[in-house]
Amino acid sequence: MTLPSLNDIVSCISGYDPHAMTVERAQAVIREFIHPIEAVEKLPIRSALSRVLAQDIVSRIDVPAHDNSAMDGYALRGEDLAEGRELRLQIIGEVHAGDRFTGQVGPGQCVRIMTGAPMPAGCDTVIPQELTVDADQSAVTVPPGRVRAGDNRRLRGEDLALGSVALPRGRILRPSDIGLLASLGLAEAPVQRRLRVAFFSTGDELRSVGEPLDEGCVYDSNRYTLHGMLTRLGCEVLDMGVVPDDPAALEAAFRSACEEADAVITSGGVSVGAADYTKQIMASLGEMAFWKIAMRPGRPLAFGRIRSRGREAYLFGLPGNPVAVTVSFSFFVRDALLRLAGAEAKPLPRLRVKTATAIRKKAGRTEYQRGILAPDDSGNWSVRLTGMQGSGILRSMSDANCIIELEHDRGDVAAGEEVAVVLFDGLV
Repeated sequence: MTLPSLNDIVSCISGYDPHAMTVERAQAVIREFIHPIEAVEKLPIRSALSRVLAQDIVSRIDVPAHDNSAMDGYALRGEDLAEGRELRLQIIGEVHAGDRFTGQVGPGQCVRIMTGAPMPAGCDTVIPQELTVDADQSAVTVPPGRVRAGDNRRLRGEDLALGSVALPRGRILRPSDIGLLASLGLAEAPVQRRLRVAFFSTGDELRSVGEPLDEGCVYDSNRYTLHGMLTRLGCEVLDMGVVPDDPAALEAAFRSACEEADAVITSGGVSVGAADYTKQIMASLGEMAFWKIAMRPGRPLAFGRIRSRGREAYLFGLPGNPVAVTVSFSFFVRDALLRLAGAEAKPLPRLRVKTATAIRKKAGRTEYQRGILAPDDSGNWSVRLTGMQGSGILRSMSDANCIIELEHDRGDVAAGEEVAVVLFDGLV
């Protein structure tokens, strides 16, 4: 299959301007350009948690395999029930889960039954034992109006019918999905190969944790943030450390990352000015787009595909500021990696809540503010800012439990107005 070039995709965008890209347009280009990896492996279902399902799972059986009781009680014939009349039934047997009653239930008869036990022939209704009276070893009384025909019966195949799709391709398997696979008798599941992602930071001023901090230098936090976010996505991560602002070192890092990984993420070196050669090296190794996104934080963004020695990888060049890295990853890279991994990347859910305080906002760009979502004394949920919102203030991200997403055309927000929030749980 011949993949479309990045130029082919952006040429289809009306009024395309790399210096004034909206968030939505950039997301659309990335989504169109990314194509999933195709490698598949089979894993024991206990090892498949959080992996991406590579094929539809079709049920080979009916679940449940037979009509069964949803209650401990008495199985009876619905037609024996009469509106407004007490019913005295003869107990002709008992059946437990895993057993089967082999007799035939006739008029005026019932069978003592336990939850999960197959329904006896002729029965279509179960009355819970607590709704009966005067029960002994041989008979039980059903008061009027306590049960209707068909109540408390689970139908064969009502959970999953033979031949139906139990789990769709692209699903990220959750604990309940593992249980569902087991309920179908499946010991293994076909999953996509785990995505390999390489990442490094650029800049002469950066120091790794454990190194002495020279004057004018800072510790590199971005790699640790990216490592955590990539791990949460279930990626196989390759931390390539800090690469200095040196053309030869940068090209070697890009080539090595490309040859080892499906995707490469860098932080720093994509803004205007100091590290122009970083962008030149990116472009020389493949096809790249360098955008100024109409957003805050995280305006500069590079995206494309690079090649080295017969291997290729998607490249995401993120800004260097710590908060901008987290925001850019969350709203651009996350969905792209899920798509690359073969997962069904659904939009992150947005909740609409009132803001407890006014928020300054400039129309003409999408803004992502750090917020704390909490209930007030009346139990009503509202969100407030964490404080100063500068893109270098990592504390603002650590204190937050959500992102406040302010739309492109929106201006200042008054206290009490509704805003959209994206919860951090499962995101960062």
